[in-house]
Amino acid sequence: MFLFPRGRRTSRPGGLSPGFTLIELMVAMLLGLVVIGGVVSVFLANQRSYRTNQALGDVQDGSRIAFEMMARDIRDAGLTGCSNNGRVANVLNNGPTGGGTAWWANWNNAVVGFGGTQTDPAVAIGTAEKQRVSGTDSLMLLGGEGSGVSVNVNTEPAATFTINEASTDLQAGDVVIVCDPDHATLMQITSYAGGTITHAASGSPGNCTTDLNFPTVCSSSASYVFATNSQITRLGAADWYIGNNPVVGGRSLYRMDLVNVAGVPTPTAQEMVRDVTDMKITYHQSGNADFAVASAVTNWALVDAVQVNLTLESVDKRAGTDVKPLKRSFTATTTVRNRVK
Repeated sequence: MFLFPRGRRTSRPGGLSPGFTLIELMVAMLLGLVVIGGVVSVFLANQRSYRTNQALGDVQDGSRIAFEMMARDIRDAGLTGCSNNGRVANVLNNGPTGGGTAWWANWNNAVVGFGGTQTDPAVAIGTAEKQRVSGTDSLMLLGGEGSGVSVNVNTEPAATFTINEASTDLQAGDVVIVCDPDHATLMQITSYAGGTITHAASGSPGNCTTDLNFPTVCSSSASYVFATNSQITRLGAADWYIGNNPVVGGRSLYRMDLVNVAGVPTPTAQEMVRDVTDMKITYHQSGNADFAVASAVTNWALVDAVQVNLTLESVDKRAGTDVKPLKRSFTATTTVRNRVK
């Protein structure tokens, strides 16, 4: 190796330029590592920010879907399709008048909530799939579902309705509400064909009488005739709760729905929104100033608004700043439309 005084640049023999010294190479490598480290740091920060923002978007989307679907049921709770001021008959065999105890056949359950430690007859508390998570609230709602159909002729005591619509999605076994300005009646369709609905004293659960008068008398031999253009709508029965979902290893928001299975109304739990971990519900009772928990409600028939608080966590379980799921709580208040004066 040739050594030259500092500051002088001299060519090697043969005209070759001198190379880098070991110190210069080490300094260059160190500077390169610093630059690479900075680039990696910026990349990781951007990736973390992207994952967090995506997780936040997922949580917000889940809350919007949950509140929108729940709000529909809450708004329609107690709705019969006609203005009859609470005059509702019930000829279902599994309803209170027929001696039954089915939650969805009891019009008194139009709006009923259950606190975390209270028993909900629609769903059991447990650790199995779709069972309600202990310590979480639930909400039971009954009301007319969809736009329904209109009556052309109600023939009694033949127990038949001829409807105006040429085609509908009604079928035998459906539980419906028929109403006019005088009153409404819960009944089951025992057969449906060619635009004719029959409500015989048969079926499962079936009707205890063909008389649709108010109040209900199961032993009645009378025949109330609903006027032309009376409304018939399918009964919407729902129970919202937080349930176990082993598929995702966590919890989901479920809706217990009434499904017609081969002519038999069958409560069926359906997953609505995943990763909803908790639900707290409070209720406004007409005449009161504040919302109250379920155990403090004294008259469910006077509840005119429901406030729901949902806690959701991200699908990405490492999206939070603490490398855990991102969690957010959202609150929405919905008015029971049929009870607002």
